[in-house]
Amino acid sequence: MFSEYQKLAKEALPKMYYDFYAGGAEDEYSLKENVEAFHRITFRPRVLVDVSRVDLSTTILGYNISSPIMIAPTAYHKLANPEGEIATARAAAACNTIMVLSFMSTCTVEEVASSCNAVRFFQLYVYKRRDVAALLVQRAERNGYKALVLTVDVPRLGRREADIKNKMISVQLKNFDGLLSTKVANDKGSNLEALANEKFDASLSWEDLAWLRSITNLPILIKGILTGDDAIKAVEVGVSGIVVSNHGARQLDYSPATISVLEEVVHAVRGKIPVLFDGGIRRGTDVFKALALGAQAVLVGRPVIFGLAAKGEYGVKRVIDMLKDELELTMALSGCPSLKDITRSHVRTEREQLHSML
Repeated sequence: MFSEYQKLAKEALPKMYYDFYAGGAEDEYSLKENVEAFHRITFRPRVLVDVSRVDLSTTILGYNISSPIMIAPTAYHKLANPEGEIATARAAAACNTIMVLSFMSTCTVEEVASSCNAVRFFQLYVYKRRDVAALLVQRAERNGYKALVLTVDVPRLGRREADIKNKMISVQLKNFDGLLSTKVANDKGSNLEALANEKFDASLSWEDLAWLRSITNLPILIKGILTGDDAIKAVEVGVSGIVVSNHGARQLDYSPATISVLEEVVHAVRGKIPVLFDGGIRRGTDVFKALALGAQAVLVGRPVIFGLAAKGEYGVKRVIDMLKDELELTMALSGCPSLKDITRSHVRTEREQLHSML
């Protein structure tokens, strides 16, 4: 269970690092809602369906994976375990799934690429120094990363009060050695916040997608979409996919729980590009609910980090396997032998439950 790994991670990690991984923005309303909104969705299971064989496999951008459970980009894995992103990448490869390597990773693009043979994507933030972003994109492409995941919800860093209180230290990231320093002089609070506000390009806009496309042949997914309006724009500018995400509730507090806006985004996209989902996944039942509401796959962040902190590579693998086992059981008990059998009619949302009472 996720809660057991969270407890083990809390025991294993210094308070500063645990708070960094576990915390959200400001009042942490969205952090709680990301999880609790799932609790308000119930199942409408079908019976007397042959579920003697249940198939979890799917494809993302044409790449086969064993289940619709991918690894979300999360920063600073070496703070959780000395092997860092290499341990996470090996676990992803063992589980035959896709890992999105964070732009803020503590192992280099090259180290992760050479650690094991697997399909992986690269997350991109755009710094004020566009040449740094361009160089990282070229390195990712050269080292076999198959797609870019452009994270668009951080023009500035959200107010993460635990990090400010703990005076969270930003570590020098090896990907930027010789390019720029990720150390900042700041004695008032979170070094991470000071770094982001100094380096990140707050002027980034839809027009800049043309620039990004001009420097790479890789497919581009946009992560951080929460409205149908922005989903329509994403389709118009020609991206290859969307990740519905509120950044693990670490950016704008009181932004909606991602599961509550997933359907709006799916309807806006009209099947033109894949919609992936991120935020609040704690159980295989949550994965099923996201798929029923139109996601093609989910990305998992904190459970993976807590697995890594608790038991390294093995812990990451166990977390993914647990989610897969729970999803398989949920599919069997709902009468769904394959992912394509999971439909909107298999779940009842809070709105529908209220409507049925009127």
